[in-house]
Amino acid sequence: MSYSCEISTIEPQPALTIRSRVGVEELPDTFESSFASLVAYLEELGEDIAGPPFAIYYNVAMDDLDVEMGLPVTKTLPGKGEITAGQIGIAHAASTIHTGPYEEIESAYVALAEWMKENGYEPTGTSYEFYLNDPGTTTPEELQTVIFLAVKQQEGLTGPGLVS
Repeated sequence: MSYSCEISTIEPQPALTIRSRVGVEELPDTFESSFASLVAYLEELGEDIAGPPFAIYYNVAMDDLDVEMGLPVTKTLPGKGEITAGQIGIAHAASTIHTGPYEEIESAYVALAEWMKENGYEPTGTSYEFYLNDPGTTTPEELQTVIFLAVKQQEGLTGPGLVS
């Protein structure tokens, strides 16, 4: 698959999240239960979702992923129990869109890593995935995920979108 990569921004927006530590094999169940809890809490509050669900990955240890699942909301809301209130946003990120099964998303990360190296950026460790469609109603081949990798400019280099 061919990927188009660029520098992007995620504008700050209120969000509700649940953070977990899980093995990669537990991700589907953890996503399902976390998003169900977030939606139920929003229904309890009478509030709406303000964009696509997302996950923030703080590490890449597949046997012990530190991942935060969340939903953007229209205004700051209180947390409750395991649900925390916060804000999602990032000033500079390398981004691309992956179309296809979640199990094949690694190819998008490889493409982003190559693009960053070629354009003078290095990752700062946090990645974001926004899920544009519902895996319950969309075939795996048509699933779309926007990936953002937080980046900084390599010392002494300039790249598109950043000024030294």
